[in-house]
Amino acid sequence: MSASTRPERDPQDTVSRILDAAEVLFAEHGFEGTAMRALTARAGVNLAAVNYHFGSKEGLFQRIFQRRLAELNRQRVQALDEAEARSAGGVLKASELMDCFFGPALDMAADTEHGGHTFMRLLGRTYTEPAEFIRKFMAEEYAEVMDRYIAALYRALPEVPREEIVWRLHFMMGAVSYAISGIDALALISTRVNDDPALLKPRLTSFLLGGLRAPLPPEAGFA
Repeated sequence: MSASTRPERDPQDTVSRILDAAEVLFAEHGFEGTAMRALTARAGVNLAAVNYHFGSKEGLFQRIFQRRLAELNRQRVQALDEAEARSAGGVLKASELMDCFFGPALDMAADTEHGGHTFMRLLGRTYTEPAEFIRKFMAEEYAEVMDRYIAALYRALPEVPREEIVWRLHFMMGAVSYAISGIDALALISTRVNDDPALLKPRLTSFLLGGLRAPLPPEAGFA
């Protein structure tokens, strides 16, 4: 078959394969530790294709997050809208808010067929080693969702100072990220535990609610 009659590769297929390959490698090695040569080899493309579709390594990283976070944040906002519509006066319990916010993330982490699990591992890694452009990008992507949920938590827990709620949400996001990305680390603590992934959500939800409702520390000036 001559070059003139050879069928051209679907550009969208090329984009998807680059994104999928980059997602895996970034999750395994981090942003700085991922070599473009390894990425192009895994995706079966040349560097020119990456530059054409994404402009740069930073642009590729951002596109990965845009395609996943947009859906994750959409689900979180939808869950909150529906829960508030069902509640009297729009004030939800803390347990309902935890389910609305963290439920979609745990569901995505359980998706091993379409890459959700890989992305959540990447997200957890990104929280611990963010470059400046990643920190700025993530703050922009989360801004609307975080504002909605923090306001809902203020209403659900009026006895907890607002600054403390922000801190506790920060701690909870870290706990969820670690639980999702590091479940294998259980073996470092004990091999005599039931690590059934189906039990992760109820165990983690119970833990998060305990932290959210914990007594205020008097030494921090809250008493």
